Amino acid sequence: MNIRALKAKLATVLGQARGITDKAAAEGRDTLTADEQSAFDGHMAASQQLRAQITNLEALADAEAGMGTVLDLGQQAQVTGTKLNVADDPKRGFKSFGEYAKAVRAGAGGRPDERLLIGAAAPTTFSNESSGGDGGFAIPPEYSREVWNLSLMEDSLIPMTDNTPIQGNSMVFPQDETTPWGTDGVRAYWSAEAAAATQTKVKMGVASLRLNKLMALMPITDELTEDASALGAYLLDKGATSIRWKANEAIFQGTGAGQPQGLMNSAAMVEVAKESGQAASTLDPKNLAKMIARLPPGSYGKSVWVIGPDSLPALFTLSLGNYPIYLPQGGGVPALQGSPYGSLLGRPVMVSQHAEAFSSAGDVQLHDLSYYRTITKAGGIETATSMHLFFDAGATAFRVTFRMDGAPKLKAAISQAKGANTLSPFVRLGAR
Repeated sequence: MNIRALKAKLATVLGQARGITDKAAAEGRDTLTADEQSAFDGHMAASQQLRAQITNLEALADAEAGMGTVLDLGQQAQVTGTKLNVADDPKRGFKSFGEYAKAVRAGAGGRPDERLLIGAAAPTTFSNESSGGDGGFAIPPEYSREVWNLSLMEDSLIPMTDNTPIQGNSMVFPQDETTPWGTDGVRAYWSAEAAAATQTKVKMGVASLRLNKLMALMPITDELTEDASALGAYLLDKGATSIRWKANEAIFQGTGAGQPQGLMNSAAMVEVAKESGQAASTLDPKNLAKMIARLPPGSYGKSVWVIGPDSLPALFTLSLGNYPIYLPQGGGVPALQGSPYGSLLGRPVMVSQHAEAFSSAGDVQLHDLSYYRTITKAGGIETATSMHLFFDAGATAFRVTFRMDGAPKLKAAISQAKGANTLSPFVRLGAR
């Protein structure tokens, strides 16, 4: 019997002994009956035998491991006169994520590396493959942060939204969609001297967001864990890339059911129709000008163009008179920070798979994402691992969990004080 099974059996035996004393206490008795005392003594004797077996196997595992990496670190601390506290190290003493993953795999065959037990849950009275010494171990916080940071790189939309990290599961925000020229909400009136002021009433609503769970479960083969550096790069990058893609897709296309409400599915989205007589598969500067005109005042300086890859070639032919309106990188002008595809009419271009195919509705979009509200779980990403989930396939499971929600701040497009067209921070070009 291995150490893990012995510990599970020990927990069961102690639980049975505790059940006897709890029963007596519940009945108001200070002493056990003869039968209860006999059973209690038997459980305690069995626990002592199990403890001795566990101690022997742990000592053997230490000897076979040549004292292990953790003891080597301790010896180094003694030589240098420093105090070693692996629990305070955000990497838990591991040099890389790949080294950590290899330690997880090695722990399946006997006593796990002691660094894996830092922060892991203690075994319970049953075999639980997702906690502590039964087979699951908390990933050191430094590597969780690395996944989180990678998920916010490149084309991530979350930093561009109005994001609020929260400790709980939900958040309620005040919401006011009235305008100064509207017919309700707070309004100002000219007033004669000594005349009574016209009273107005605040019109305030609420918007509630509740965290939804996004999870990536990655089984990694034993063969891949042989190369620690390759494994670390693979897991960190793939987990972050998947989270970034899914979060972006939800911000664009989310249904609002068990996931964020996407701006493309919002009633606040406005669509600019093609020009009269405009040929199919073309892009006209007037299309872009009319999209800009549909943004609320103040939004253009915060907006970003989102286009599909197939729409990019059409940008190179756009000009107003003799002046090009699309300036790619390397065009003789400084590139906008974070805009590898240059700028279009002074605003950065994001080429994204979340935009539609060229000439379809939504192939060119213009958004001020500060009007999109998101909440994320404080701390970013939760990470965990299990050695047993895919044991029969010779693989270790790594799990990455990210919780977020989001929705547009506006429930509908904005009616102008003077003008027929509505305004919105979310604008897309219609089909052509």
